[in-house]
Amino acid sequence: MTASAWVVNPARDRVLMVYHKIYDSWSWTGGHADGDEDLPAVALREVREETGVQSARLVSDEILSLEVLTVDGHEKRGEYVSSHLHLNVTYLIEADERDALTVCEEENRRGRWPPRPSPGSSGASTKSSTRGYRKSEKAAAFSLFSHFSVFICGGSGPRRC
Repeated sequence: MTASAWVVNPARDRVLMVYHKIYDSWSWTGGHADGDEDLPAVALREVREETGVQSARLVSDEILSLEVLTVDGHEKRGEYVSSHLHLNVTYLIEADERDALTVCEEENRRGRWPPRPSPGSSGASTKSSTRGYRKSEKAAAFSLFSHFSVFICGGSGPRRC
């Protein structure tokens, strides 16, 4: 089980992204729960560990999205880790984009707050970050996009699998 954070600034016009070493692409923050059942706390911890952003706060303890993520085989700490899947829960988190960004050398190359592209633009550099931008856009309107096989609409909205 993993927990992730979709981090937006208070104006909702920027999203915190990190360049992930394993995926070799821009992504949102997240990591293994390691038995911790408080998944929103895991998502917040991962934001702080991976970016150094201390102002991060949970917008809601409701799940923003559920994903099944493919992780290709890779080397970690000198050991080979075979391909596997992560069942991931993502939460919406808000933080101040003026917080200093630090790099988690083990996992990321850098972090940034790119502006959210306008609807229909191709401003994101990868498929996952494009999905992420769309996710933020829909979350701001209190609904979710349907690019994943399982998703939950915000509030008391419909649940679809």
